[in-house]
Amino acid sequence: MSETFQFLAFSILVILAYHASRSSGWRRAVVLLANIGFLATFYQGARASVPFLAFFILTFAGLRLIQWRRGAFLPVLILTIAGFIWIKKYTFLPSSLFLPFTYVTVGLSYILFRVLHLMIETWSGKFLNPVGLASFFNYTTNFTTLVSGPIQLYPAYQATENPADRPPLSSSDVALAIERITRGIFKTNILSLLLSTFQSRMIERVLSDHNAGAQLVAGALMFVLFPLFIYCNFSGYIDIVIGVGRLLGVTLPENFARPFAADNVIDFWSNRWHITLSSWLKIYVYNPMLIALMRRFPSPAMASASAVFAFFVTFFLVGVWHGQTSEFVFCGFLLGLGVSVNKLYQILMVAKFGRSRYAALGRNPLYIAVARGLTFTWMAFTLIWFWSNWGQLRTLQAALGTGMLLAIWGTIWIGATLLLAAWEAAYSRLIAAAWNDVPLVAQSVRVAWSTALVVVIMAVNLVLNQPAPAIVYKAF
Repeated sequence: MSETFQFLAFSILVILAYHASRSSGWRRAVVLLANIGFLATFYQGARASVPFLAFFILTFAGLRLIQWRRGAFLPVLILTIAGFIWIKKYTFLPSSLFLPFTYVTVGLSYILFRVLHLMIETWSGKFLNPVGLASFFNYTTNFTTLVSGPIQLYPAYQATENPADRPPLSSSDVALAIERITRGIFKTNILSLLLSTFQSRMIERVLSDHNAGAQLVAGALMFVLFPLFIYCNFSGYIDIVIGVGRLLGVTLPENFARPFAADNVIDFWSNRWHITLSSWLKIYVYNPMLIALMRRFPSPAMASASAVFAFFVTFFLVGVWHGQTSEFVFCGFLLGLGVSVNKLYQILMVAKFGRSRYAALGRNPLYIAVARGLTFTWMAFTLIWFWSNWGQLRTLQAALGTGMLLAIWGTIWIGATLLLAAWEAAYSRLIAAAWNDVPLVAQSVRVAWSTALVVVIMAVNLVLNQPAPAIVYKAF
């Protein structure tokens, strides 16, 4: 059974138990036991659990210390981040400093964001009431968001922490949740599997077929398929947990907003891809850094430079957060480079043409199509360091050569420009279709679509008899 179906089976048991009684005490107990039980599925022995438990206990103690004495905030913050870096074994630290055995770190990155959020807001005085141990545990290790997010802020979690405050579950909620879960399973178990398998074959073809035309096609597909794979893999999981949350009366934040429709790099990473991560970094990294820089350099001429620099640092940290190796550091450099250059371009265009003329240019269909294709191309290039390493990249470079690589990326840009323009045109027509205004017809179409997805999921799983890829962001 794939990870997706295991998680879904666990979730169904929790949902059934949760709705077995309307008692708030019962439902609180179910949620607590569900979170403990989900953590237990990663149990690999007492010793392997010690670092994870120690991090949890020490961060809760640190939070309580900040509540008691605000002056402890900075030391606690530094120790929390240092402890995370040590437990995650970042390669810039000597290997002799690490524990010499394997241990559990699943979900630790997402716990870190939630813990830092609690610490910062407690220090700032926004959380006046102490966060209890049960609330801290349920918020930081909630089974729906532990593995890969989304990163829910504490006020949103607290609003539905009490079962009595959750809205009653309607038939419409159930239908929409099941539809969302079905769509998620289709992405994680069918599309992800096909895209991952096809990409592996393209890599093999690039290395084995020396025909220039075949290498051009295989090379372009090799780079293009991974962004599509990771989108289906990650957003599919998010679809599932949002659907599960809905069946428990919890509204989890959206993490994707049609990312491939973005027509610039800032819009892609800030507003459409892993939205909760970008929002967290905007609140706790970008905004404070920009304010600090503008106070340090109050000149209006420095405001633009400060924004460009803050963008670079923020998204560089995104790459570093994703992994411990030099590949992820370089990925962070490319992420920061992309958004900072994009910001600098916007500043220069406004200075040259003025806001109104630049805004008019941004509405030009041809400009949008070309910019959207370039955005996808840069994203695909950046993500190379997610799925590859320096050794494999040297092998690919030797097999393809510089000229072929340039031709491949030119082909990707042109292809992405044309295909995404066609996709957006088709999507706009679909959204504007007349049946969308007729509730009964729209509902029938959605039921038919969901049923078709279920049939495809069952058929493909039976035919291929191959496990779906693991959730990629589980590793982060």
